[in-house]
Formats: sequence, C-alpha cells, structure tokens
Amino acid sequence: MAARRFLLLAAALTGVALAHYAAPLPLSAVAPAKAQFGLPFAGPPGPDTWMLGQGYGNTTGAYRQRRSTYGNLQGIHAGLDFSAPCGTPVRAIGDGVVAEVDGPHGSPPHNVVVDHAGNLSSLYGHLRVRSSVRVGQRVTRGQVIGESGDSQGTCVSAPHLHLELRDRSHQRFLNPLPFIAADWNSLALAGSFGRGYEYDLERPRRWQTPDSQPDARRGGPLLNEYRRPWPPAAGGAR
Repeated sequence: MAARRFLLLAAALTGVALAHYAAPLPLSAVAPAKAQFGLPFAGPPGPDTWMLGQGYGNTTGAYRQRRSTYGNLQGIHAGLDFSAPCGTPVRAIGDGVVAEVDGPHGSPPHNVVVDHAGNLSSLYGHLRVRSSVRVGQRVTRGQVIGESGDSQGTCVSAPHLHLELRDRSHQRFLNPLPFIAADWNSLALAGSFGRGYEYDLERPRRWQTPDSQPDARRGGPLLNEYRRPWPPAAGGAR
C-alpha cells in the first residue's frame, strides 16, 4: 500500500498520467483501427523532407536485438521510424490530451505522449528539444507538438522520429498502419520500409508485409525466436 501511494505521488509530481499505471486493457476496450489518424508530418515525403525508415514489427534490426533492446517488447520494433532532418515540425496524429512530456514511456532525448479517444495513446520519440506543450493540454490533429531529433543526440547519426501507437495502459503495442490514413503502398516505395523484415525459413511467408505485423504485449514472451532465421545473425548466432 505504501509503495502504491509513493507511485501515485511520484506520478503527480512529474505530471505523468495516473492511468498509465493501470492494469493492461482488454482488446475489447481499445478502439478498432479505422484509419482515424493522420501522419506526423505535413507535406509530401521526399529526400529533403521525410521518408519511412524502419517499419513496425519483426524487422531485421529488431530481430538481432530481440533479447536486448527489444526484449521487453516481445522482440519486435514497436513503432514506425520516420527519417527526417532535425528540427522538422512533428504534428499530433489526432485530437487528444497531452499525457506526458519527457515521461517514462518515451524515447530519448525528448518525447511526448498524447492520449486519444478509445483508450489509444500515441508516442513521439527522439525529439530534438523538450516540447512546449503541457501535460493536460488539449491538442488537435495536425498541431505541432515538437521537433524531430536524433536518437543519439547528434543530428547526424540517426535523425528520425519514432512514432508508436499503444493502448492507454502502455502494455499493448499496436501496428499503426491500419490506424493511420495514408497511401502506404506509395510510401513503401521509398526508403527501406516494407523490405526489412526477418524471415523464418520454417514459415517464410509469415509477417513479411507491413500490414501483417503482430501486435505486442509488454513483457510477453519473444514472438520471433527462430530456429532458421534469414538473414542469419552476424557470426551465425540465432
């Protein structure tokens, strides 16, 4: 009981939404995918604006780090990586309420979480600077809520935005594609998006398209522990 009171006090002091410490939500409580959200950038994609980099799901990069970086996410990359120059305005993908600014559920160096209707939350990670929005502030779809940055803080190494769609308990990670209205077939023509998934040679057609990637649960067992992976990990390790 004392531990719970301490957790609630810490959440209040840091501006973290208390609902984020709730029990996992059943799927029936989460809004279904109906292309109800937009993209996090304005304007068309291109080499000077933004492009899709690493996709959501069982990417080759996530597979190689399935027991380390992505071990708590069932071994998958739980978001979409949009390559973009540092400082590119990041926009809310839907109407909602700011739940976290540099909270515990984000990706460094800075991040924002927005809660939406239907027990959905969007997370915007690797922002360049702390966002000017405030916890509890209402935002609208397309409103600028930050600037894209670099996961390594250099604006040279890996400038990109990491976007996730989760249930509001932050225990379930959802494939964003069916939730976001976009021409995914055209977007997949640029960058590595849709061509970077790990094969299981015993089930080679499984999870090989962007829209077929599985949802994940925080702390669940690995989804991608393959006996015959392709491409094989460096040094032949599995």
